[in-house]
Order: sequence, then structure tokens, then C-alpha cells
Amino acid sequence: MSTLGIIGSGSIGTAIARLAVAAGIPVVLANSRGPESLADLVSELGPPASAGTREQAAQAGELVVLSVPLTAIEAIPAEILRGRTVLDTTNYYPFRDGRVAELDAGTVTTSELVQRHLAGAHLVKAFNNILAHHIPQLARPADTPERAALPIAGDDEGAKKAAAALIDRLGFDTVDAGPLSESWRFEPEAAAYTRMYLADPATPDDRILQAPGAPVPAAQVRAALARAERVRVADRTF
Repeated sequence: MSTLGIIGSGSIGTAIARLAVAAGIPVVLANSRGPESLADLVSELGPPASAGTREQAAQAGELVVLSVPLTAIEAIPAEILRGRTVLDTTNYYPFRDGRVAELDAGTVTTSELVQRHLAGAHLVKAFNNILAHHIPQLARPADTPERAALPIAGDDEGAKKAAAALIDRLGFDTVDAGPLSESWRFEPEAAAYTRMYLADPATPDDRILQAPGAPVPAAQVRAALARAERVRVADRTF
């Protein structure tokens, strides 16, 4: 495939970049601090990776990973992502993002809010329900027994197909969770969120960021999505 743009160099964006480079996919990384701040990471990743501005990452290929805090979304010019398939990893965390009235009221999902700002882009919710350190741990070649699956959601079927093809190449199966309005099924506290990928589901909250993961096959992800109950986001404090 063509070059993958990645806007956001935090733990999720960096983990995806590592998988892309390992799969032979060139990446252009960008963040809010400028290309020079990514020199060490790009050097570590090797020649398939380069640093650029947000505009350069957005225009590098047809697919772009957007992995920034919810509060940073409005700072990204919508026009640079127009026509692109955008993999949105965004979650809503009030302790970091402040309170967002529409999300607290449950009238929209996080990705519907992001899609509204990025009018003209084809948004696909992905990689938001798995811990960053589990991404490289659980990636496997296609047709590997017990390959892990990730849910995706989006309103454009073509974009979801393109996102699924990329995610397959990065090392995961996918499960279609429906439109963006259903993406709450794999957001924080929902049944298909991060804890299901823990090797030990009883791991205490204060240890999950270091705890090993275990592959969750597509059938299990599908079942988790089906039994999910919508979380009262207004009560969320983390």
C-alpha cells in the first residue's frame, strides 16, 4: 500500500508506526511540536519512517491515523484530511479533556463529534480499545491461530474496507461494529474495551499498563460488542 500518515506520536500512534514499518509500509509521522521533535523516533524506526508537518502526514497517502487527545482535534484543519480515510483512536477522558456536554448527554459518540469537525474525511473508529503495549504484543501474521481481532466502526463502507485491509496487514483481524453511532460499544468501560485483551482479566487497575495481553478472536469480540450496554458517560471521572 501507499504511505501511511500518522498524526500524533503518543503511545498508540508510535505503536502503530512500529507495526507499519515492520510490515514494509512507509510512514510519515507528525505531532504538534514539529518534525524536529521526532528525530529520535524516526531514527529508531529506520528509513521507511520520516517526520513531517501535520499537513504532510495528512497528504502522504489515502489512509491517515489520527491519534491525538480529544481536546486537540479542533486544532487540526479539517481541509487537510478531506477525502482521506482516517483511523480515529480518540477516547473521551474527562480528567484530561474536561467535560463535553454532548458526550455527557449521550447525544453523540466521541467519533461522531470528531467526524463533525473533520467534515469531508471518512472516519473509521479503530485502535481506541486496546492498550498501546498490547498492540505489538498481539500483532500476528494473517491466518495465525488465535489471531487477535479489533472492532472498527464507520459510516462509509469503502473506508471501513480500506481500514480493515490496513489493520490486517498490521497484524489483526477486524470486526465491523456498525456505524459511528454504535462505536460506544468499544469505548471506555464498555464490554469490548481494553480489559478484555488482558492475559489475566482480574489484573488490578493500577497494573494493567504493564500487564501482558492475550489474543481475543473475532467471535469473542463480536460477542462483547453484542452484549455491551451503553455507559453513562456523565459519570465518568477518568
